[in-house]
Amino acid sequence: MCVFFFTLVEINLCMETLLLNAEKYAFLLLTKELSPAYLCHNMSYTQRVVNATKELIQGEGVSETDANILLLAAWFHNLGYVKGKENHEEKSVQIATNFLEEYNIDESIIDEVSKLIRATKMSQEIDSILEGIIRDADCFHFSGKGYSDSSDLLREELHAINGKSFTDAEWIEENIAFLSGQHHYYTKYAQEHWQQGKDRNIAQLFKVQKKLKQVVKKNSTKKEAKIPEQGIETMCRALLQNHSTLSTIADTKAYVLLSVNAIMISLVLFVLLPKLDNFSNQYLIVPTIIFIIFTVVTIVLSVIATLPSVTERKSSKKDVKAKKGSLLFFGNFHKMSFPEFECEMGELMKDQVYLYSSMIEDLYFLGQVLHRKQKFLRSTYLVFIVGIIISVLAFGIAFKIQETGL
Repeated sequence: MCVFFFTLVEINLCMETLLLNAEKYAFLLLTKELSPAYLCHNMSYTQRVVNATKELIQGEGVSETDANILLLAAWFHNLGYVKGKENHEEKSVQIATNFLEEYNIDESIIDEVSKLIRATKMSQEIDSILEGIIRDADCFHFSGKGYSDSSDLLREELHAINGKSFTDAEWIEENIAFLSGQHHYYTKYAQEHWQQGKDRNIAQLFKVQKKLKQVVKKNSTKKEAKIPEQGIETMCRALLQNHSTLSTIADTKAYVLLSVNAIMISLVLFVLLPKLDNFSNQYLIVPTIIFIIFTVVTIVLSVIATLPSVTERKSSKKDVKAKKGSLLFFGNFHKMSFPEFECEMGELMKDQVYLYSSMIEDLYFLGQVLHRKQKFLRSTYLVFIVGIIISVLAFGIAFKIQETGL
């Protein structure tokens, strides 16, 4: 493991690498060790907090050193959930401390990161602008258009983890009380740019509450009906989101490798190849060919890894009646006429079992596409590593031969 020594002044020198390692560590921990019951506080949630932190850093004009500390805290602030929900902030602090100590990070930096992680606890007093930023980033979703979905995921998570159930009316009341009475944004940027979105969500909650009261009033003798399908729909939505996130990460990694190799091969073509016309440089021909071959193979594999993989299977009326095939993926219906598609979708929506079966099939094939991407991506990185090593050795041998005159 590469060891870095940081001080408050020197931290920016290797911070990009440290932040990348922190991201990888958080990704592995949250995708492999976090219980599936955490439908809300998962990797997708952590990524949204990190992105919100970056927005606040820019909006508040935070220095680069403080920005790096904030991003470290953002990546680690939810990792304590892998060890249980109770007192997860302190568990996150311990995980972050262990990670940073492995890199010999200065204790003052570790203390700052720990303070910021603790600041995400709602009962914690905010004493600095940095603590206000991390708290606001952790509550960014209160202002977003997807607040309703996030709220539903949290509701299901509380039920799965603590066995805590809420009626629709109780849950709306809890949300209104918290957003309008207990929570407020600390930073000027959040107050100016996020408060309006939060107010819209509060207004929407009041509208839903009003409708619920009207229903209760009309049906005072009936108990609130629970929707058993809600948990299934929430689970499918969360799984689809996680698949999309993993696919985006794989595409980004392939793009980075593709860009690096494209730059490398451009340098070879414009700098090294013209020199090979000189007889005195003939000893560089073999190493250059080896380097170009491995670079081209890496580029080809990177492109293959990102190629769209679309399964096509036209579903007919006969298939729909036999409950075969899925209309939830465009590859199965893009050649249909609209009346035919409309008719078949109507049949699908009438049968709940067939609908859930189609959703499961869609998830399965998404997983197959993701597996293909990860497989090619792994091969690409292996070819890249082997190619770099062999090319460096080939150039070294060529220079040695030239020096000795063999």
